[in-house]
Amino acid sequence: MIQEMSQRSRDILRLVVETYMTTGEPVGSRFISKKLEHRLSPASIRNTMADLEEAGLLYAPHTSAGRLPTESGLRLFVDGLLQVGDLTQDERSSIEGRCAASGRGFQDVLKEATGVLSGLSGHAGLVVAPKVDAPLRHVEFVPLSPGKALVVMVSESGQVENRMLDMPAGLTDSALAEAGEFLSQRLKGRTMAVARTEILHELQQRKAELDQLAARVVEAGLAVWGGAEANRGTLIVRGSTNLLDDVAAMADLERIRNLMEELENSEEMLRLLDLTQGGEGVRIFIGSENTLFRRAGCSLIVAPLQNQHQAIVGAIGVIGPTRMNYARVVPMVDFTAQVVGRLIG
Repeated sequence: MIQEMSQRSRDILRLVVETYMTTGEPVGSRFISKKLEHRLSPASIRNTMADLEEAGLLYAPHTSAGRLPTESGLRLFVDGLLQVGDLTQDERSSIEGRCAASGRGFQDVLKEATGVLSGLSGHAGLVVAPKVDAPLRHVEFVPLSPGKALVVMVSESGQVENRMLDMPAGLTDSALAEAGEFLSQRLKGRTMAVARTEILHELQQRKAELDQLAARVVEAGLAVWGGAEANRGTLIVRGSTNLLDDVAAMADLERIRNLMEELENSEEMLRLLDLTQGGEGVRIFIGSENTLFRRAGCSLIVAPLQNQHQAIVGAIGVIGPTRMNYARVVPMVDFTAQVVGRLIG
């Protein structure tokens, strides 16, 4: 459709969208006339804006007001008129530096990446990753405080995942070490899904050979790692309060709250991940184009997370108002996805 438009229509649509992204306010013909390189009367501009409105690309929120872009107008702008910018060296260094700290586990890298995206974009950063039951290399129980311990599981690819456990009273460090050694021997090179039932059966048969407290620790570790919460995958959202900065009424506030609740739903989370399965790089979903954001009136810029073997292991992106600065956020999401992909093996 963009090829069928006159240069005048393209210029006016571009100015309306770019001004809307900056101010969030309707754009009038007098303002446009001052910004156009080729001078046109406000009357001529109004006629062109009326044509764009008839085509479904602009609309007037109030009588005698200026115009705002519709979702179709934003889509046309993004697909045909958007000039994607580039990150500054400071922005690239910030993303790389915060994500690339050595010794961090998979979850830590994802959390840091989400936080830096939120901070740089001024919107909400999001990461989603399915539960991956990878072959394991090592299991260890780390005492934290009386009654609490951390079970640390290291996959063969080097990814580290942690879970907090409630520990039985009177537990000793030697019992924790025994539990870790017991699981490491039986899980090495195998997935939890494959080995869990077998290990539980063995515990029932050989409790006399394993310290009673150590056996209880093993059972607790298997329970927390195999429960429903452990299998729902990873969803990290940072900067969700940024979404509230653009709301103008309580109805908008309620829509944002509903969005955050829907994101916590595992089915919706996996649906979000499906958006990137084509591995086509950064994708932009504007408003109702994505059912997840239809009621909230938000846009999503999302890219697949691909590991060093080019397998898609998740998705990372930014949620913001439909008037967010796409030209700035697109390269931000793209570069962050590349950095994280290099770090997760």
